Amino acid sequence: MNRSTLFVASAIALGALVTSPHAAAQRASAQSTRAAKTQEIPVCSKKLGTITVLEPQDHWWNDYGLSSPEALIKLFVSKSKCFTLVDRNKGLDAMMGERALASSGELRGRSNMGKGQIKAADYALVPDLISRNSNAGGTNIGSALGGLIGGRLGQAAGALGLKKKTADVLLTVTDMRSSEQVAMAEGHATKTDISFAGAGGGMLGGALAGAAGLSSYSNTEIGQVMTMAYLNAYTDLINELGGMPSSASESNAQQALEVQKPARLLKSADGKGGAVRELDPGMLLYPTGKKQGMMWEVEDELGNRGWVNSTLTGLAR
Repeated sequence: MNRSTLFVASAIALGALVTSPHAAAQRASAQSTRAAKTQEIPVCSKKLGTITVLEPQDHWWNDYGLSSPEALIKLFVSKSKCFTLVDRNKGLDAMMGERALASSGELRGRSNMGKGQIKAADYALVPDLISRNSNAGGTNIGSALGGLIGGRLGQAAGALGLKKKTADVLLTVTDMRSSEQVAMAEGHATKTDISFAGAGGGMLGGALAGAAGLSSYSNTEIGQVMTMAYLNAYTDLINELGGMPSSASESNAQQALEVQKPARLLKSADGKGGAVRELDPGMLLYPTGKKQGMMWEVEDELGNRGWVNSTLTGLAR
């Protein structure tokens, strides 16, 4: 056996180890690594509010045979104990269906289901993809080796290649009241593997082709890379959350009020000093947060500040 043939045979033997029992071992190892990294997610000592995980509109995961990363991100959120999760996707659809049954009278009496029970989401967490490459800097060493010999051995050698799977992802936390992006973190992960691709690889190529159709984040290499990238991003995100307010509701501007009956904007809560101006129904007022009994301090749309009887206003819709 000449030196070239010996090298090809050695490469194919290595590929066989990677694509059969060793491939399964790699998947198990990746899952163990993910589990260990998940345990390292920082844990908050108190909740920072409620959060929902929203899917970006482009649904980038469909292009790579993966499912939505929503469940993956929810797992990380649950582990960190920083937020209370609220569902705005399939769970919300199911809930609205149940409420439709209630409103139509189909549910039993005293089911305790109606308006005013849904918990507001303080924040939205969106998982985005910056870049992904399933063969970044890949080197097809098999194309060079396959030309040295012919036959089935040459075909198998031609399918041998080095791949470097990479992913760069982004997690963004948006305040649902103000639309401010209060936190953002990037994550990167990479994995290098030896693979046999295409029909030329015979049985070895077929083993890899079977794996290529999997969509699980646990059982595919690009899924594993995506998982680690998001895990790294979420860990960094938690470390940024120290500056977030303990109550998103209280820290935001108060909801606007709409004047419902003719009123006056007074200079003081007790009415002394007269009125700043007259207020007509339909005008919007913005509470400053100060209250004295039924009197609230507000600003109008022109920046005039004063006090108004709250019974003459209602929440703007």
